[in-house]
Order: sequence, then C-alpha cells, then structure tokens
Amino acid sequence: MKLIIQIPCLNEAETLPETLKALPRQVPGFTVVEWLVVDDGSQDKTAEVARALGVDHVVRHRRNKGLARAFITGLNESLALGADVIVNTDADNQYEAGDIPKLVAPILEGKADIVIGARPINTHKHFSLTKKLLQKLGSWVVRQVSHTDIPDTTSGFRALNREAAQRTMVFNEYTYTLETIIQAGHRKLAITSIPVRVNEVKRPSRLFHSIPSYVRQSMITIVRIYVIYRPFHFFGSIGLLFFLVGVLIGMRFLYYYLTGGGSGHLQSLILMSVLLGMGFQTVLIAFVADLFAANRKMLEEIRYLQREQSDRNLDL
Repeated sequence: MKLIIQIPCLNEAETLPETLKALPRQVPGFTVVEWLVVDDGSQDKTAEVARALGVDHVVRHRRNKGLARAFITGLNESLALGADVIVNTDADNQYEAGDIPKLVAPILEGKADIVIGARPINTHKHFSLTKKLLQKLGSWVVRQVSHTDIPDTTSGFRALNREAAQRTMVFNEYTYTLETIIQAGHRKLAITSIPVRVNEVKRPSRLFHSIPSYVRQSMITIVRIYVIYRPFHFFGSIGLLFFLVGVLIGMRFLYYYLTGGGSGHLQSLILMSVLLGMGFQTVLIAFVADLFAANRKMLEEIRYLQREQSDRNLDL
C-alpha cells in the first residue's frame, strides 16, 4: 500500500520547512509513504526548498493557476505515481500532521472513500466570531446541497482512496473544498469526517481576504456547483416559480374581468403573458441542461473506466 501526502504551495518557502518537519515517513497500514509538493507558480524558492528538504516529488506550474488546479494537479500526479491513498494538507502547517494515521484509518478499514479532517471551529482561537459563524453557515448550506454530514466543509485536510481520486473533477477555480464534497455526495461516494487538531497559524488565509469577498466567492461557488450537478432542479424550480406568479396574476385579472373591472387591469394580462413565457422557456432550459448533465456524467464515467483500465494494464 502506497500513501502520498500532497501539499499545494504558493510562495511557501518560509513555512514549508516547518510543515515538512512534522510530516510522517511511516504510517500504519502503508509500506510506502511519499511526499508531493505542487508549486503553483511561486515567485520565491518554494520548489528549491522542497527538493532540499527531501520531498520525493515536486511538480511546478509555470504560472499561478489557483488552489483548485494545484489540488487536481496533485491528485493526477499521485495517481500516476501509483498512490493507493492520497492525503492533502496545507503548506502553512495549519493541520496537525500527527493526525494523518487517524485520517486514513476509515479508508484502510473500508468504511470511507473520502475522509475530511474537521477542525475545532468553536474553540479555534485564530477564527474570529464572524468567521466561525460564516464557517458554520457555509458548512450547513453545503450539507443541504450535497446530502452529506460534514461539519467542516472548507477543511483542506482530507484523505481520498484511489477510486475517489480518479472520480474527482473540479470545475471551480476558487477552491476545491466545497465542490469535491458536493460532488462526492451526488456520486454516492462514502464520505465521512473525523475531528483533527490544528496548529498556530503564522500567516493570514489567502482565500479569506475579507468577509464580503469570502461570502461572495463562497455563494458563487455553491450556486455554480449546484447548477452543474442539479441543473433540472435549479432551472425547473425557477421556471415553476415564474409559472406560479404568472397564474396568480392571471387569476387576479380574471377576477376583475368577471366582476366588470377587467378593462383597467390590462397590464396584469401583459405581465401574466410575459411570466408564463419566461416560465416555459426556463423549464425548457431545465430539460436541455439536464441532457448536458447526463452527457457529463457519461463522460466522467468513461474517464474513470479508462483510468481503471490503465491501472489494470500496469498490473499485468
């Protein structure tokens, strides 16, 4: 069994030594443990520091592509290197590396495909009250959309088995944390969470620049992911809402018309026609989007089967 611990990095030359110092070289249940650093176009000497400190594999983007792309690059490289389980952690040493054996345990026991490390949000001294509330609210929204029970959906400390990594795709460029959980829920992957410890954070978050920015980006991410994975429900609900409002306005016009006052409410008739037309068009969009979603699922399944067949060929 081979475990690869991947670390997406952007200008982490200063924090990387401490992070690597804490990483294990032996984990129960695995015969091989390797480290992989994904340098996402750093302007400092992140890649050089990683190599000097004994990192087994260093992959470098020539330009910055964002955290989500760095995460996927790490997964793809880990799969190519033959990883059976992949652990993702942050370069700022936020997560306690000593919890990695606990993080991979549900996968080794065959109980989960993905395990998310849940931080102690309530007692996290580096989280302001506002950030704690936003984290809880965001996690609740993701749980509703994904039909999972993950308390800390923005945690980057997570483990994936080979099948989950092969099936993971990220369309969003902001972050991978939310989309991968929603994706796992809709693909019926076994996903669970365990409590993990955290270390003192020595630099501010690069995703949480400000509260308005964080809320805006998170909501855009959740809506876009929902449209990708539940397009018929999304557009169909909007279309039915247009229909409902149009029918109510039409009933209002009909009431006044039957009671002799319809001539003064012609604008209601026009508005009703517009809303019913918009409702009909939106429902049509729902059907078309659902066809695209079915096609995407088929292509994703083909992609997974191709990767699985490639693994079998290598084993022969």
